[in-house]
Amino acid sequence: MKKTKTLVTYAVLMALTVVMTMVVQIPTPTSYGYLNLGDMVIFVAAFMLGKKAGFLVGGIGSAMADILLGWGAYAPITFVAKGLEGFVAGLLMETTWGKKLPFIPTAIGGLVMAGGYYLAEIFMYGAKAAVVNLPANIMQGLFGATAATILWRVLKNRLKV
Repeated sequence: MKKTKTLVTYAVLMALTVVMTMVVQIPTPTSYGYLNLGDMVIFVAAFMLGKKAGFLVGGIGSAMADILLGWGAYAPITFVAKGLEGFVAGLLMETTWGKKLPFIPTAIGGLVMAGGYYLAEIFMYGAKAAVVNLPANIMQGLFGATAATILWRVLKNRLKV
């Protein structure tokens, strides 16, 4: 029964990542990208369920959003970049300082995500073009980190986590 509950929880969080990525879209001026609340869900999953959930929810949920939004070429990159974002945040949340200062693990996770996209875009478009998207990706990671930290402060007391 526990495995079923865990599987369903992961699936719901993946679906919520897709929805929050697709519904809330704030265009960024430097790229074709946009700010969204998908990263917030990834970070909350990492807070609640740890690094494995952070990786799976981030990777699968965000890649599914890419596919549904017509950015299928980015789906494999997103799987890795967003998966690592959730994994790193979850890993760092296991530390004493991570539990006390949840913005730091999420911000570092967001920077890992931005770095992942940057490296992939170097191969796709070249170094000069890739650097154009870097500020928007950093902004996306920090936007998600801020939203998740605020939401987590509310949720953790109610969920007794």
